[in-house]
Amino acid sequence: MLLYHGSLVIIKEPDLSFPKGRRDFGKGFYLTSSLEQAVKWAKRNMRINNLDKGYVSIYEFDEKALIKTKVFSNANRDWLQFVVDNRLQKKLNNEFDLIVGPVADNQAYNTIILYEDGIIDEDYAIRKLMSEKLHDQYLFRTQKALSYLKYTNYMEVSND
Repeated sequence: MLLYHGSLVIIKEPDLSFPKGRRDFGKGFYLTSSLEQAVKWAKRNMRINNLDKGYVSIYEFDEKALIKTKVFSNANRDWLQFVVDNRLQKKLNNEFDLIVGPVADNQAYNTIILYEDGIIDEDYAIRKLMSEKLHDQYLFRTQKALSYLKYTNYMEVSND
């Protein structure tokens, strides 16, 4: 299967020490099966850094990889708690090589913040998140997981 990574640079050899800071699934190398989402990620970084050019690096992933994988099929209760724990950097679960599930885009992120701050309850947050169309994300957490990922090409992204 093809996976994509939107960035300011072409990444032929992923580095597991990035990204820094709070992310949905923790530290590692993030990809998506959605080219549209990867382009959005590249454009977001371009906007933040005031640059005119970004890239989507393209990879082939062997779905039959023999790695320990956690899959969240949708934005359910378990996914919400996992994302909140990672964003607050507590109860981090380091037993998986690969984590797959919905990405908390801007709209979903706002719902998560309202939940974290106690403004909305878990049931309301889940209902709201389940009604949104969320793209997927793949977090490669270990070198073992990365060994099943092969860089194939890149696509240049420019401002529209």
